[in-house]
Amino acid sequence: MLAVHPVREVLRAWPVLIGLLFFGRARRVDGGLWGLVALVVVVLLGLARWYTTTYRVTPEQVQVRRGLLRREVLTVPRDRVRTVDVTASPLHRLLGLARVVIGTGRSDRQNDGLKLDALSTADAERLRTELLHRPAAVTTQTPVAPGSEAVITRFQPAWLRYGPFSLSGLVIVGVVAGFLSRLANEANVQFGFLETVAGWLARTAVWLAVVEVILLFLVVVAATSTAAYVVAYWGFRLSRQASGTLHIMRGLLTQRSITLEERRLRGVELSETLLLRPVGGARCIAVATGLRVGRGAERGGSLLLPPAPFAEAVRVGADVLGDPVPLTVELVRHGPRAARRRYTRALVTTGAVPVAFGLLWWFAGSPAWLALVALVLPALGVPLAWDRYRNLGHALVGRHLVVREGSLVRRRTALNRDGIIGWNLRQSFFQRRAGVVTVEATTAAGRQRYAAEDVPAGLAVPLIDQALPGLLAPFLDDRLGDRA
Repeated sequence: MLAVHPVREVLRAWPVLIGLLFFGRARRVDGGLWGLVALVVVVLLGLARWYTTTYRVTPEQVQVRRGLLRREVLTVPRDRVRTVDVTASPLHRLLGLARVVIGTGRSDRQNDGLKLDALSTADAERLRTELLHRPAAVTTQTPVAPGSEAVITRFQPAWLRYGPFSLSGLVIVGVVAGFLSRLANEANVQFGFLETVAGWLARTAVWLAVVEVILLFLVVVAATSTAAYVVAYWGFRLSRQASGTLHIMRGLLTQRSITLEERRLRGVELSETLLLRPVGGARCIAVATGLRVGRGAERGGSLLLPPAPFAEAVRVGADVLGDPVPLTVELVRHGPRAARRRYTRALVTTGAVPVAFGLLWWFAGSPAWLALVALVLPALGVPLAWDRYRNLGHALVGRHLVVREGSLVRRRTALNRDGIIGWNLRQSFFQRRAGVVTVEATTAAGRQRYAAEDVPAGLAVPLIDQALPGLLAPFLDDRLGDRA
């Protein structure tokens, strides 16, 4: 346990350590001495963090105490515990340890829950079982015998074909390229291989060099994305336990074990990026209270299925929901007015770019080819508008409200109506002119707002009334329902 906290502090402070090393060289002093002093300080801070952190679990609450100069006591009632995330990095696995994050009802990035680092693997598993061992509240499709678990899905090697289309490698390539560029500029490090490639491209025809660079970039990004997919999702397994929880395990180097109470689930979401859709891939994401939302959601405990076949995503979502119909039902289309709004916005937005470049060419003498190239944008805007309209829709199926929207990322969300706590109706000036309204269902789970965009005004009131009868009727403006 003593090794984990100092190593973690060193990894966290490595930019400062490198900065001190270069600072010492620039000032003609012993940079190694400065770096050694800083390293000792960081290690001592890590030891102090380990020594002063204690925890205890009572029948009513979980309490964590930490801090040397400033004591801090964090207390969470047991009934507020939503998830337990057990993570083991390669260093943790080597030492037989794990890191536990106890998720509460907060779903923002500033509050990820209580963190306990460097627990033994047995203690981490015992804590996970103790905090979330409650009787199941609902009957689901997959029966579970007492004391056992039923596997809903597990990683298949065939899923690797979706790795290149996840684009996680694009971020990695960008970070590595930025680091190498900064290293070359600041430390005057020479990369002979890259210089050779640059010289060879300089002697090649321009069009051929552009094609080769694009192909090389695509190959590198695809390979890096596949490698990142393997590292993140190898060994993925989703199972249901008899205690009424979903258990998610994944990871090649850093293993994660996430436990989520099913009674906290409010629905599921099928997410299809523009690159995954042509190859028939999708993700399945849980809509639940106490889980991170936003850009970090899919890396957190809300991911029920990584990029995999669309049919598998539907099957997993149906199993979690207990009903396959919300994920396969035909949706109510939003009509020609919603379609006109999509085309108008796409053409106005993309058409403004070539007009702006044309004005710059006419008045400021900018290159004319910029305006000519920008003429491609309106041609791309038309199919984008068509796709955005085609993906619009909503439905009420049994206990669920289903909404779908998006083009670059198409999302179909099945939200349990019991989890809806309110409604927002929004109309911009142009929406009022078009006779459409955006209906937002608010909930304590997931993104907290799930919208059916550009619904015909005559359908908005019946939609709300059927979903939650009598909730909004006394406060509605009758004029809203009269516009169709």
